[in-house]
Amino acid sequence: MKVYFVGAGPGAPDLITLRGARLLGDVRMVLYAGSLVPTEMLRHCRHDAEMIDTAQLDLEQQQACYERAQAQDIDVVRLHSGDPAIYGATAEQMRRLDALGIAYEVVPGVSSFTAAASAVTAELTKPEVSQTVILTRVSGRASAVPELESIARLAAHQATMCIFLSGPHLKKIVADLRLHYPDSTPVTLVYRATWPDQRVYQGTLATVLEETRRGAWNLTTMMLVGAALDKGAQVESSLYSKDFTHLFRVVKKNKDKPEPAEISATVHEVRS
Repeated sequence: MKVYFVGAGPGAPDLITLRGARLLGDVRMVLYAGSLVPTEMLRHCRHDAEMIDTAQLDLEQQQACYERAQAQDIDVVRLHSGDPAIYGATAEQMRRLDALGIAYEVVPGVSSFTAAASAVTAELTKPEVSQTVILTRVSGRASAVPELESIARLAAHQATMCIFLSGPHLKKIVADLRLHYPDSTPVTLVYRATWPDQRVYQGTLATVLEETRRGAWNLTTMMLVGAALDKGAQVESSLYSKDFTHLFRVVKKNKDKPEPAEISATVHEVRS
């Protein structure tokens, strides 16, 4: 018997991985977060699978499901929205599975922050603009954010930030961001990325509060902020430059083939 923590992806049923969909079609018990995972995702399940919505279950009740599956010697898929590694509340489940002697495995999924970036065709890292992506959230009732990881402190880096569940806290978030980011910094809000009712706002730190209706973005909203979201002319990566050499592409300098010394230098450059 084994439990598979499967990332369901951001919402669209076809954004689950092939491995995740295969496992859903194999197991006889599926636990899923009905408040976050669309029911359309369950179309990947076998017709006789027992499907349990955990939205109204506490941790002990979920553990009871695992114990029942253990007694029946059947595998289980625990379906989590996005990727189980990010705000998945999986660690506490794994501790209980360890205590029960139940084996488990994690199958990664598409995270909502990459889905939000795809909704506006944005690249979150750009040369000489930002090479760092910060994934964070604000404190909520379920779990607090350490003070050292507050938005105001993280904003000092001026990196690209992806702020989960940001909708109810927009006013505070914007105030904290403006301590370090210029008012002209691009801001994107994506509500329920890849769901049929997906909504997108694009503006700046200076305009986002006045151009969005209060309460309209409260649930399941991802906030992207940073200069890398600017689609204007910026420095291009050297990776595909015709003059840039690497292990798989050597620029020939009036020679039929590169000298061994040139290849050695290229390999050293790629490794460094």
